[in-house]
Amino acid sequence: MKHSVKDGKTAKALDRRLFLRGAAGLGLAALSVPAATSAAFAQAVGLNDVLSSGRRGNWSDTFDARGTGGAKAIATNQPIMSPQTLNYISAAINQYNMIVANGGWPTVPGNERLRLGMKSQVVPILRQRLMISGDLPEGIGSSTSFDTYVDAAVKRFQARHGLPADGVMGDMTYKALNVSADVRLGQLNTNLQRLGSLANVDQTRFVMVNIPAAQIEAIENGRVVQRHTAVVGKIDRQTPILTSKIHEVILNPYWTAPKSIIRKDIIPLMRKDPQYLTKNKIRLYNGQGQEVPPETVDWNTEDAVKLMFRQDPGKINAMASTKINFHNAHAVYMHDTPQKGTFNNLMRFDSSGCIRVQNIRDLDVWLLKNTNGWSRDSIEETIKSGQNNPIQLADPVPLYFVYISAWSTGDGIPQFRDDIYKMDGASELAIGTAI
Repeated sequence: MKHSVKDGKTAKALDRRLFLRGAAGLGLAALSVPAATSAAFAQAVGLNDVLSSGRRGNWSDTFDARGTGGAKAIATNQPIMSPQTLNYISAAINQYNMIVANGGWPTVPGNERLRLGMKSQVVPILRQRLMISGDLPEGIGSSTSFDTYVDAAVKRFQARHGLPADGVMGDMTYKALNVSADVRLGQLNTNLQRLGSLANVDQTRFVMVNIPAAQIEAIENGRVVQRHTAVVGKIDRQTPILTSKIHEVILNPYWTAPKSIIRKDIIPLMRKDPQYLTKNKIRLYNGQGQEVPPETVDWNTEDAVKLMFRQDPGKINAMASTKINFHNAHAVYMHDTPQKGTFNNLMRFDSSGCIRVQNIRDLDVWLLKNTNGWSRDSIEETIKSGQNNPIQLADPVPLYFVYISAWSTGDGIPQFRDDIYKMDGASELAIGTAI
Protein backbone atom coordinates (compact mmCIF):
# COMPACT_ATOMS: atom_id res chain seq x y z
CA MET A 1 0.00 0.00 0.00
CA LYS A 2 1.42 3.40 -1.02
CA HIS A 3 1.04 6.55 1.02
CA SER A 4 1.76 10.14 0.08
CA VAL A 5 3.24 12.93 2.21
CA LYS A 6 -0.34 14.19 2.55
CA ASP A 7 -1.34 10.84 4.09
CA GLY A 8 1.41 11.22 6.71
CA LYS A 9 0.23 14.73 7.62
CA THR A 10 -3.35 13.48 7.92
CA ALA A 11 -2.21 10.73 10.31
CA LYS A 12 -0.39 13.25 12.49
CA ALA A 13 -3.42 15.52 12.54
CA LEU A 14 -5.64 12.64 13.59
CA ASP A 15 -3.15 11.73 16.32
CA ARG A 16 -3.18 15.29 17.67
CA ARG A 17 -6.98 15.42 17.64
CA LEU A 18 -7.10 12.15 19.54
CA PHE A 19 -4.88 13.59 22.28
CA LEU A 20 -7.00 16.73 22.51
CA ARG A 21 -10.21 14.71 22.82
CA GLY A 22 -8.64 12.53 25.52
CA ALA A 23 -7.27 15.50 27.44
CA ALA A 24 -10.65 17.26 27.51
CA GLY A 25 -12.17 14.54 29.65
CA LEU A 26 -9.30 14.14 32.10
CA GLY A 27 -8.92 16.04 35.37
CA LEU A 28 -5.46 16.97 36.64
CA ALA A 29 -5.11 16.40 40.36
CA ALA A 30 -1.86 16.98 42.25
CA LEU A 31 -1.58 14.43 45.03
CA SER A 32 0.95 14.21 47.85
CA VAL A 33 1.69 10.81 49.30
CA PRO A 34 4.72 9.17 50.97
CA ALA A 35 7.71 8.08 48.89
CA ALA A 36 8.71 4.45 48.58
CA THR A 37 11.09 2.82 51.02
CA SER A 38 14.71 2.44 49.98
CA ALA A 39 16.10 -0.46 47.98
CA ALA A 40 18.21 -3.25 49.37
CA PHE A 41 21.90 -2.69 50.07
CA ALA A 42 23.91 -2.49 46.85
CA GLN A 43 27.59 -3.22 46.40
CA ALA A 44 30.08 -0.87 44.78
CA VAL A 45 31.13 -1.12 41.18
CA GLY A 46 32.50 -4.58 40.50
CA LEU A 47 35.14 -6.36 38.57
CA ASN A 48 32.68 -6.62 35.68
CA ASP A 49 33.62 -3.03 34.88
CA VAL A 50 37.26 -4.04 34.55
CA LEU A 51 36.40 -7.13 32.56
CA SER A 52 34.41 -4.92 30.22
CA SER A 53 37.41 -2.85 29.18
CA GLY A 54 38.14 -2.73 25.47
CA ARG A 55 41.03 -5.16 25.81
CA ARG A 56 38.81 -7.93 27.15
CA GLY A 57 35.99 -7.98 24.61
CA ASN A 58 32.39 -6.88 24.52
CA TRP A 59 29.55 -9.22 25.39
CA SER A 60 26.20 -7.81 24.28
CA ASP A 61 22.72 -9.25 24.35
CA THR A 62 20.48 -9.14 21.29
CA PHE A 63 17.04 -7.61 21.60
CA ASP A 64 14.53 -6.19 19.14
CA ALA A 65 16.12 -4.72 16.00
CA ARG A 66 17.75 -1.40 16.78
CA GLY A 67 16.41 1.95 15.74
CA THR A 68 15.59 5.43 16.97
CA GLY A 69 12.47 6.47 15.04
CA GLY A 70 9.41 7.48 17.03
CA ALA A 71 11.12 8.79 20.15
CA LYS A 72 10.71 12.44 19.10
CA ALA A 73 6.95 12.16 19.37
CA ILE A 74 7.16 11.86 23.15
CA ALA A 75 10.36 13.85 23.78
CA THR A 76 10.11 16.45 26.53
CA ASN A 77 12.28 18.61 28.80
CA GLN A 78 9.81 18.12 31.66
CA PRO A 79 11.54 16.53 34.69
CA ILE A 80 10.10 13.32 36.09
CA MET A 81 10.43 14.89 39.54
CA SER A 82 8.00 17.77 38.96
CA PRO A 83 4.43 18.78 39.86
CA GLN A 84 3.54 18.65 36.15
CA THR A 85 4.49 14.97 35.98
CA LEU A 86 2.43 14.28 39.11
CA ASN A 87 -0.58 15.92 37.45
CA TYR A 88 -0.09 13.97 34.23
CA ILE A 89 0.15 10.67 36.15
CA SER A 90 -3.17 11.50 37.78
CA ALA A 91 -4.66 12.13 34.33
CA ALA A 92 -3.20 8.85 33.04
CA ILE A 93 -4.79 7.02 35.97
CA ASN A 94 -8.17 8.49 34.98
CA GLN A 95 -7.57 7.36 31.40
CA TYR A 96 -6.60 3.83 32.44
CA ASN A 97 -9.54 3.57 34.83
CA MET A 98 -11.79 4.16 31.82
CA ILE A 99 -9.89 1.62 29.71
CA VAL A 100 -10.20 -1.02 32.42
CA ALA A 101 -13.89 -0.22 32.94
CA ASN A 102 -14.45 -0.77 29.21
CA GLY A 103 -12.83 -4.20 29.27
CA GLY A 104 -9.17 -3.38 28.69
CA TRP A 105 -7.40 -4.29 25.46
CA PRO A 106 -6.99 -7.57 23.55
CA THR A 107 -3.98 -9.85 23.76
CA VAL A 108 -1.88 -9.70 20.60
CA PRO A 109 -1.33 -13.39 19.75
CA GLY A 110 1.78 -15.16 18.53
CA ASN A 111 5.31 -13.89 18.15
CA GLU A 112 5.48 -13.21 14.42
CA ARG A 113 8.22 -10.67 13.73
CA LEU A 114 5.96 -8.17 12.00
CA ARG A 115 7.22 -4.99 10.38
CA LEU A 116 6.30 -2.37 7.80
CA GLY A 117 4.97 -3.84 4.54
CA MET A 118 3.97 -7.25 5.92
CA LYS A 119 0.46 -8.73 6.08
CA SER A 120 -0.88 -10.88 8.89
CA GLN A 121 -4.18 -11.80 10.55
CA VAL A 122 -2.60 -10.50 13.77
CA VAL A 123 -2.48 -6.90 12.47
CA PRO A 124 -6.21 -6.10 12.99
CA ILE A 125 -5.88 -7.18 16.64
CA LEU A 126 -2.70 -5.11 16.93
CA ARG A 127 -4.57 -2.11 15.50
CA GLN A 128 -7.31 -2.49 18.11
CA ARG A 129 -4.76 -2.81 20.92
CA LEU A 130 -2.93 0.35 19.81
CA MET A 131 -6.13 2.35 19.35
CA ILE A 132 -7.29 1.60 22.89
CA SER A 133 -3.99 2.78 24.40
CA GLY A 134 -4.03 5.93 22.26
CA ASP A 135 -1.04 5.06 20.09
CA LEU A 136 -3.09 4.64 16.89
CA PRO A 137 -5.80 7.16 15.95
CA GLU A 138 -9.33 5.76 15.92
CA GLY A 139 -10.92 4.89 12.59
CA ILE A 140 -7.74 3.79 10.82
CA GLY A 141 -9.45 0.54 9.84
CA SER A 142 -9.02 -3.20 10.30
CA SER A 143 -6.71 -4.00 7.38
CA THR A 144 -4.31 -6.93 7.71
CA SER A 145 -1.52 -4.73 6.30
CA PHE A 146 1.22 -3.48 8.61
CA ASP A 147 1.07 -0.05 6.97
CA THR A 148 2.67 3.29 7.81
CA TYR A 149 -0.05 4.09 10.34
CA VAL A 150 0.60 0.89 12.28
CA ASP A 151 4.34 1.40 11.93
CA ALA A 152 4.10 4.89 13.46
CA ALA A 153 1.82 3.62 16.25
CA VAL A 154 4.16 0.74 17.14
CA LYS A 155 7.11 3.16 17.24
CA ARG A 156 5.18 5.46 19.55
CA PHE A 157 4.25 2.55 21.80
CA GLN A 158 7.86 1.36 21.89
CA ALA A 159 9.17 4.83 22.76
CA ARG A 160 6.67 5.08 25.63
CA HIS A 161 7.93 1.76 27.01
CA GLY A 162 11.64 2.44 26.71
CA LEU A 163 12.06 0.06 23.77
CA PRO A 164 13.98 0.73 20.54
CA ALA A 165 11.45 2.67 18.45
CA ASP A 166 12.06 0.69 15.26
CA GLY A 167 8.52 -0.46 14.43
CA VAL A 168 9.54 -4.13 14.55
CA MET A 169 7.40 -6.52 16.58
CA GLY A 170 10.02 -8.39 18.60
CA ASP A 171 9.76 -10.36 21.84
CA MET A 172 9.98 -7.36 24.18
CA THR A 173 7.34 -5.45 22.23
CA TYR A 174 4.90 -8.39 22.36
CA LYS A 175 5.45 -8.79 26.09
CA ALA A 176 4.93 -5.08 26.76
CA LEU A 177 1.78 -5.00 24.60
CA ASN A 178 0.32 -7.97 26.45
CA VAL A 179 0.62 -6.58 29.98
CA SER A 180 -3.04 -6.10 30.87
CA ALA A 181 -4.61 -2.67 31.32
CA ASP A 182 -5.48 -3.32 34.96
CA VAL A 183 -1.86 -4.26 35.75
CA ARG A 184 -0.66 -1.06 34.06
CA LEU A 185 -3.24 0.87 36.08
CA GLY A 186 -1.82 -0.64 39.26
CA GLN A 187 1.69 0.31 38.15
CA LEU A 188 0.61 3.92 37.64
CA ASN A 189 -1.01 4.07 41.09
CA THR A 190 2.10 2.58 42.73
CA ASN A 191 4.34 5.15 41.10
CA LEU A 192 2.01 8.03 41.88
CA GLN A 193 2.65 7.23 45.54
CA ARG A 194 6.41 7.00 44.99
CA LEU A 195 6.56 10.32 43.20
CA GLY A 196 4.26 12.13 45.63
CA SER A 197 6.92 13.45 48.01
CA LEU A 198 9.53 13.88 45.27
CA ALA A 199 7.57 16.10 42.90
CA ASN A 200 8.02 19.42 44.70
CA VAL A 201 11.80 19.69 44.65
CA ASP A 202 12.72 23.31 45.29
CA GLN A 203 16.41 23.16 44.30
CA THR A 204 17.50 25.23 41.32
CA ARG A 205 19.86 22.48 40.16
CA PHE A 206 19.70 18.75 40.88
CA VAL A 207 20.42 15.36 39.35
CA MET A 208 17.97 12.45 39.24
CA VAL A 209 18.88 8.85 38.45
CA ASN A 210 15.78 6.80 37.55
CA ILE A 211 16.82 3.20 38.17
CA PRO A 212 14.22 1.22 36.15
CA ALA A 213 14.60 3.62 33.20
CA ALA A 214 18.42 3.42 33.48
CA GLN A 215 18.45 7.15 32.75
CA ILE A 216 19.80 10.32 34.33
CA GLU A 217 18.29 13.80 34.24
CA ALA A 218 20.21 16.99 35.06
CA ILE A 219 17.59 19.58 35.97
CA GLU A 220 18.04 23.35 36.14
CA ASN A 221 15.32 25.94 36.74
CA GLY A 222 12.58 23.34 36.35
CA ARG A 223 13.76 21.97 32.99
CA VAL A 224 15.82 18.96 31.95
CA VAL A 225 19.02 20.41 30.48
CA GLN A 226 20.80 17.07 30.00
CA ARG A 227 19.70 13.44 29.75
CA HIS A 228 22.16 10.60 30.00
CA THR A 229 21.74 6.92 29.32
CA ALA A 230 22.94 4.91 32.31
CA VAL A 231 23.85 1.39 33.33
CA VAL A 232 22.55 0.50 36.80
CA GLY A 233 22.84 -2.44 39.19
CA LYS A 234 22.14 -6.05 38.38
CA ILE A 235 19.14 -7.79 39.90
CA ASP A 236 21.42 -9.42 42.49
CA ARG A 237 23.52 -6.26 43.05
CA GLN A 238 20.88 -3.57 43.06
CA THR A 239 21.43 0.16 42.87
CA PRO A 240 20.02 1.64 46.11
CA ILE A 241 17.37 4.34 46.45
CA LEU A 242 19.05 7.32 48.11
CA THR A 243 19.26 11.09 48.51
CA SER A 244 22.60 12.88 48.73
CA LYS A 245 24.67 15.73 47.25
CA ILE A 246 27.39 15.47 44.63
CA HIS A 247 30.43 17.08 46.27
CA GLU A 248 33.36 15.84 44.19
CA VAL A 249 34.34 15.07 40.61
CA ILE A 250 37.55 13.09 40.17
CA LEU A 251 39.18 13.23 36.76
CA ASN A 252 41.41 10.23 35.92
CA PRO A 253 40.36 8.32 39.05
CA TYR A 254 41.96 5.30 40.64
CA TRP A 255 39.68 2.29 41.07
CA THR A 256 39.86 0.29 44.30
CA ALA A 257 38.26 -3.15 44.25
CA PRO A 258 35.83 -3.96 47.09
CA LYS A 259 36.65 -7.05 49.16
CA SER A 260 33.57 -8.83 47.83
CA ILE A 261 34.88 -8.42 44.27
CA ILE A 262 38.38 -9.52 45.27
CA ARG A 263 36.97 -12.67 46.83
CA LYS A 264 34.28 -13.45 44.28
CA ASP A 265 35.97 -12.43 41.04
CA ILE A 266 39.65 -11.48 41.17
CA ILE A 267 41.03 -14.44 43.12
CA PRO A 268 39.39 -17.01 40.76
CA LEU A 269 40.66 -15.01 37.76
CA MET A 270 44.23 -14.97 39.10
CA ARG A 271 44.10 -18.74 39.52
CA LYS A 272 43.31 -19.01 35.82
CA ASP A 273 45.57 -16.22 34.54
CA PRO A 274 48.45 -15.10 36.83
CA GLN A 275 49.04 -12.09 34.53
CA TYR A 276 45.51 -10.72 34.89
CA LEU A 277 46.39 -7.95 37.37
CA THR A 278 49.45 -6.86 35.38
CA LYS A 279 47.50 -6.76 32.11
CA ASN A 280 44.84 -4.55 33.69
CA LYS A 281 47.28 -2.30 35.59
CA ILE A 282 45.95 -3.30 39.00
CA ARG A 283 48.50 -2.96 41.81
CA LEU A 284 48.50 -4.62 45.25
CA TYR A 285 49.30 -2.77 48.48
CA ASN A 286 49.64 -4.04 52.05
CA GLY A 287 48.45 -2.31 55.21
CA GLN A 288 51.64 -0.22 55.35
CA GLY A 289 51.09 1.15 51.85
CA GLN A 290 53.87 -0.95 50.33
CA GLU A 291 53.35 -2.46 46.88
CA VAL A 292 53.13 -6.25 46.86
CA PRO A 293 54.17 -8.25 43.72
CA PRO A 294 51.27 -10.49 42.60
CA GLU A 295 53.60 -13.49 42.24
CA THR A 296 54.29 -13.44 45.99
CA VAL A 297 50.63 -14.01 46.85
CA ASP A 298 49.23 -17.51 47.36
CA TRP A 299 46.15 -17.36 45.12
CA ASN A 300 44.94 -20.75 46.35
CA THR A 301 43.97 -19.06 49.64
CA GLU A 302 42.05 -15.90 50.48
CA ASP A 303 45.12 -14.09 51.82
CA ALA A 304 44.73 -11.57 49.00
CA VAL A 305 41.57 -10.19 50.61
CA LYS A 306 43.82 -8.52 53.20
CA LEU A 307 45.45 -6.44 50.45
CA MET A 308 44.26 -3.32 48.63
CA PHE A 309 43.69 -3.77 44.88
CA ARG A 310 44.04 -0.43 43.07
CA GLN A 311 43.85 0.15 39.32
CA ASP A 312 45.93 2.96 37.82
CA PRO A 313 44.18 5.82 35.98
CA GLY A 314 43.93 5.44 32.24
CA LYS A 315 41.79 4.34 29.34
CA ILE A 316 41.32 0.79 30.64
CA ASN A 317 40.52 1.93 34.19
CA ALA A 318 37.11 0.65 35.29
CA MET A 319 35.94 4.26 35.70
CA ALA A 320 37.80 5.63 32.64
CA SER A 321 37.84 9.46 32.74
CA THR A 322 35.58 10.32 35.69
CA LYS A 323 34.31 9.35 39.11
CA ILE A 324 31.48 11.39 40.70
CA ASN A 325 31.33 11.17 44.49
CA PHE A 326 28.48 11.75 46.93
CA HIS A 327 28.18 10.67 50.56
CA ASN A 328 26.11 7.51 51.06
CA ALA A 329 26.02 4.38 53.19
CA HIS A 330 26.21 2.02 50.21
CA ALA A 331 29.67 2.92 48.86
CA VAL A 332 28.19 3.60 45.41
CA TYR A 333 29.13 6.37 42.99
CA MET A 334 28.67 7.47 39.38
CA HIS A 335 31.40 6.99 36.81
CA ASP A 336 32.58 6.74 33.24
CA THR A 337 33.38 3.38 31.67
CA PRO A 338 35.78 2.16 28.97
CA GLN A 339 33.04 -0.13 27.69
CA LYS A 340 30.83 2.33 25.79
CA GLY A 341 28.93 -0.44 23.97
CA THR A 342 26.96 -1.32 27.12
CA PHE A 343 24.93 1.88 26.69
CA ASN A 344 23.47 0.41 23.48
CA ASN A 345 21.95 -2.56 25.30
CA LEU A 346 18.23 -2.45 25.95
CA MET A 347 18.42 -4.01 29.42
CA ARG A 348 21.10 -1.84 31.01
CA PHE A 349 21.12 -3.54 34.42
CA ASP A 350 24.69 -4.75 34.47
CA SER A 351 26.71 -3.01 37.20
CA SER A 352 27.38 -3.96 40.81
CA GLY A 353 25.27 -1.08 42.11
CA CYS A 354 27.16 1.97 40.86
CA ILE A 355 25.95 4.09 37.93
CA ARG A 356 27.80 4.21 34.61
CA VAL A 357 27.06 7.44 32.74
CA GLN A 358 27.09 7.89 28.98
CA ASN A 359 28.66 11.16 27.74
CA ILE A 360 29.80 11.84 31.28
CA ARG A 361 32.06 14.72 30.27
CA ASP A 362 28.98 16.80 29.45
CA LEU A 363 27.78 16.14 32.99
CA ASP A 364 31.24 17.03 34.35
CA VAL A 365 31.05 20.45 32.66
CA TRP A 366 27.56 21.10 34.04
CA LEU A 367 28.47 20.02 37.58
CA LEU A 368 31.65 22.14 37.63
CA LYS A 369 30.34 25.25 35.88
CA ASN A 370 30.26 27.23 39.14
CA THR A 371 33.65 25.94 40.30
CA ASN A 372 36.43 28.37 39.42
CA GLY A 373 39.02 27.21 36.90
CA TRP A 374 37.00 24.44 35.31
CA SER A 375 35.68 24.71 31.77
CA ARG A 376 35.20 22.20 28.98
CA ASP A 377 38.74 22.87 27.75
CA SER A 378 40.42 22.54 31.16
CA ILE A 379 38.50 19.34 31.88
CA GLU A 380 39.54 17.82 28.55
CA GLU A 381 43.18 18.89 29.05
CA THR A 382 43.27 17.31 32.51
CA ILE A 383 41.77 14.04 31.26
CA LYS A 384 44.29 13.99 28.43
CA SER A 385 47.16 14.38 30.91
CA GLY A 386 46.24 11.13 32.66
CA GLN A 387 46.94 12.65 36.07
CA ASN A 388 44.58 11.93 38.96
CA ASN A 389 42.77 15.15 39.90
CA PRO A 390 40.05 15.36 42.59
CA ILE A 391 37.88 18.51 42.34
CA GLN A 392 35.59 19.75 45.11
CA LEU A 393 32.40 21.37 43.81
CA ALA A 394 31.95 24.99 44.88
CA ASP A 395 28.20 24.28 45.10
CA PRO A 396 27.35 20.61 45.89
CA VAL A 397 24.48 19.45 43.67
CA PRO A 398 21.50 17.56 45.20
CA LEU A 399 21.21 13.99 43.92
CA TYR A 400 18.29 11.56 43.94
CA PHE A 401 18.35 7.86 43.08
CA VAL A 402 14.67 6.98 42.52
CA TYR A 403 12.63 3.98 41.40
CA ILE A 404 9.91 5.32 39.09
CA SER A 405 8.75 2.65 36.62
CA ALA A 406 5.64 4.51 35.36
CA TRP A 407 5.00 8.20 34.83
CA SER A 408 3.52 10.54 32.22
CA THR A 409 5.11 13.34 30.22
CA GLY A 410 1.84 14.78 28.87
CA ASP A 411 -1.83 14.14 28.22
CA GLY A 412 -2.14 10.69 26.69
CA ILE A 413 1.60 9.94 27.00
CA PRO A 414 2.00 7.53 29.93
CA GLN A 415 5.47 5.99 30.10
CA PHE A 416 6.27 2.53 31.44
CA ARG A 417 9.54 0.75 32.16
CA ASP A 418 10.53 -2.77 33.10
CA ASP A 419 10.12 -3.41 36.83
CA ILE A 420 13.56 -5.04 36.90
CA TYR A 421 13.83 -5.22 40.71
CA LYS A 422 10.25 -6.53 41.07
CA MET A 423 9.09 -3.70 43.34
CA ASP A 424 5.72 -3.08 41.65
CA GLY A 425 3.97 -6.21 42.90
CA ALA A 426 3.11 -7.86 39.56
CA SER A 427 5.39 -10.51 38.05
CA GLU A 428 4.41 -9.65 34.46
CA LEU A 429 5.96 -6.19 34.87
CA ALA A 430 9.46 -7.67 35.21
CA ILE A 431 9.53 -8.29 31.47
CA GLY A 432 13.29 -8.38 31.00
CA THR A 433 13.87 -11.21 33.46
CA ALA A 434 12.10 -13.58 31.05
CA ILE A 435 14.21 -12.61 28.01
